Amino acid sequence: MEKELLVYIDGKYYPKSQAKISVYDHGLLYGDGVFEGIRAYNGVVFKLREHIDRLYRSARVIMLEIPLTKEEMINAVLETLRKNNLHDAYIRLIVTRGVGDLGLDPRKCPKPTVIIITDVIKLHSKEAKEKGIRALIVWVKRDPVDATSHEVKSLNYMNSILGKIEANV
Repeated sequence: MEKELLVYIDGKYYPKSQAKISVYDHGLLYGDGVFEGIRAYNGVVFKLREHIDRLYRSARVIMLEIPLTKEEMINAVLETLRKNNLHDAYIRLIVTRGVGDLGLDPRKCPKPTVIIITDVIKLHSKEAKEKGIRALIVWVKRDPVDATSHEVKSLNYMNSILGKIEANV
């Protein structure tokens, strides 16, 4: 039986099946947070520092203070990969505003939530790589280039999700 992957949440590691955040977390309630998706190849994390820098820039734009230094975040990423014994992996870093009330006021969220998920990723099957994939243009439009959303890699991916739904119909 395979060992269950561990997920980092606020400095602690939880088995994937037990990794949970509060239903009052503003990342869940309002999409109030930022993320980065990173790949590791042969045990080397691709452009880790650049991804961490972008995560912190995104957080700064939405006035979200990440409770770890960049070095601490880098170490947490590497330790999560090590604990999961992953060498070729997808890494998802998530920082939410944290737990608050049902209102929108970020001042009611005293502590951001930091999550690091690592997993094996298979983007395309062997058949798709050999035969190609179908592509189409969907009706969903991206946000305008001058919108804040282009400065921030936020948790709100609704346009992309709607496009994926349309493509799968």
